[in-house]
Amino acid sequence: MSSLLYVRAAGRVLRSGGVSRASLRAPDDRLVFVFGCPRSGTTFLAGAIGAVPGFVDLGEVHPLKAAIPELSRLESATAAGRLRRILDRVRRLGLVGSRRGVEQTPEISYVLPAVAEAFPEATLVHALRDGRDVVCSLLERGWLRSGRAGADDAGIAYGPQARFWVEPGRELEFEEASDARRAAWAWRRYVSAVRESRVDVHEVRYESLADGAGPLAVVLACDDRSLAGALGRAHSDSIGRYRRDLSAEELADVEAEAGPLLAATGY
Repeated sequence: MSSLLYVRAAGRVLRSGGVSRASLRAPDDRLVFVFGCPRSGTTFLAGAIGAVPGFVDLGEVHPLKAAIPELSRLESATAAGRLRRILDRVRRLGLVGSRRGVEQTPEISYVLPAVAEAFPEATLVHALRDGRDVVCSLLERGWLRSGRAGADDAGIAYGPQARFWVEPGRELEFEEASDARRAAWAWRRYVSAVRESRVDVHEVRYESLADGAGPLAVVLACDDRSLAGALGRAHSDSIGRYRRDLSAEELADVEAEAGPLLAATGY
């Protein structure tokens, strides 16, 4: 794995947290992992938690994100060992020290048993959002769009090609699907991975971020006033955006792909 990914990840942590006496102490293994389908509020939620005194937002740890496709295929104990080594190295290089790191890679959804084994004291937070609104946001970003070039910070290419989470034997179907159906497919697979992991997670709904500080503060054992202040900056104007942003054809594709799971999750 490229050492440059470690350098970038550590550099981001240093910029976000600075160097203090707490940075030089032994690492706290009570990490917080925030995960879920991309565009479900993972970045905002992790940033809000990371802003609470005693925590530090690690962002998406690029070497971990790059490794997850392979880790998801490994036996849990083996994946746990590798995952632990990656995060220990980033925390050490980033001088995280005794602050509780908040990791926000969405693909953690696919390796939850390994995460729970590697860090048994960690808090696992699933950011869940209405899949129809997620589709709107994914379409806007264009990460899965046909003809999209380029790659993200972990070197993972954009475009319609099948990802590691597409069911075996359905790769061509995924690549030939409409952009809206491909985005709904992503939401379905991420949410299903969390639900099927049988790992105990704390679910936070995007639609209730602004008033969800109390229960989350209890789970994190942190100051609820600081967390409430950070979460209070959530914007509600993107809730239900699918009603104005999706065409009838796009909405039909979304419901054909993810309708049962939307209903099962209360959407």
